[in-house]
Amino acid sequence: MAPTSSTQVVESLFAALVANDVTGANALLADDVAWLNTGLPTVRGRGVRRILAALPKLRVRFDAVDHVITHQIDGSVRFDRRDTLSWGPFSTTFFVSGTFEVRDGKVRRWDDRYRMGEVLGGLFRRR
Repeated sequence: MAPTSSTQVVESLFAALVANDVTGANALLADDVAWLNTGLPTVRGRGVRRILAALPKLRVRFDAVDHVITHQIDGSVRFDRRDTLSWGPFSTTFFVSGTFEVRDGKVRRWDDRYRMGEVLGGLFRRR
């Protein structure tokens, strides 16, 4: 069943990402999606799809936990969460505040904000 609200679209996107369901995640992205990440260049359209397709091939594992998702007055969706990225013996967990613009059941803009120091510092913490 297709998601019916902007919040459900974002929840479904992240459920697909956690499950490594690249096809399911891509189905929720607009053709011209813009993905913004703190301190990194904006990635658009096919570039986003290439990144998402590469993660499982590189055996990068992703999880998002302790999340709070809210629909904003302007129609955007705010999704605050703790992301964990793992690759081989390396893993980092960091806080992310994401804002999503959803139109016609597709994410058009995905803006993740986080502290790069927290991301990098997590790689060097003993588990």
